[in-house]
Amino acid sequence: MSERVTGALVAVIIEDDVDVRSLLDEVFRAAGFRTILAGSGLEGLAAIEEHGPVITTLDINLPGIDGFEVARRIRRISSTFIIMLSALADESDVVLGLTSGADEYLVKPFRPRELRARIEALLRRPRSEDPRSVPASRTVADVPPAPSADATVLTWRGMVHRDLSLDLDTRIVLVGQRRIDLTPTEFELLAALLTAQRRVCSKAELALGLRGIPPGGTGHVSEPDKRAIETHIANLRRKIGDSSAEPEYIETVRGVGYRLTPADDDTR
Repeated sequence: MSERVTGALVAVIIEDDVDVRSLLDEVFRAAGFRTILAGSGLEGLAAIEEHGPVITTLDINLPGIDGFEVARRIRRISSTFIIMLSALADESDVVLGLTSGADEYLVKPFRPRELRARIEALLRRPRSEDPRSVPASRTVADVPPAPSADATVLTWRGMVHRDLSLDLDTRIVLVGQRRIDLTPTEFELLAALLTAQRRVCSKAELALGLRGIPPGGTGHVSEPDKRAIETHIANLRRKIGDSSAEPEYIETVRGVGYRLTPADDDTR
């Protein structure tokens, strides 16, 4: 294994198919990345620890441990964006991939131009802190105080809704005194909802926002893209201890999208 790469964008490609690995290598090199190639999950995990990639591509059917387990292990050590690439196209596989920690899920055979577009969209998103650099005991006392939890407000480059707080600079999310570890995609979705406050955000708007397209912008959003948003929101709710049936923070507007619950319980 070579020394840790500095001064360049790094991508780790975890793929056991030589032809697919070569294609991915070409796409990332054309996008200006230095690539590290791995043929198994364990080899890929070692590469991620050594090189600290911005983006990692991950196949599901790998020798040894499968891609779902690899994604879960990656999330314990790295904030790298994960693009899961697989011939498995069932909705249950997509949901499991996103639940395991992937930011994007593309079905093989994929179009290189679509992959390139997803790469560029991910690069427009800020990355979360490396999980290994965050003390496990960190609490609300480690971030600047918010003025009030009674309303959703912008403050200290952060946002508050009830006892849920999000800091845009440190990318720390807290529920009460408890720190919540979110994937970069989950963080961006929560930030979008906090910014919109009581305005409903459609699934299409949220999907476009992840690509860096502001509200009111246009772009193609497929049904799988919308299902991916549903899965990410479900993961987000689970992590912050929310319920779709009796929401404390995020409510579903059926047939439209999502918005924050009222700030005051008495107005619900």
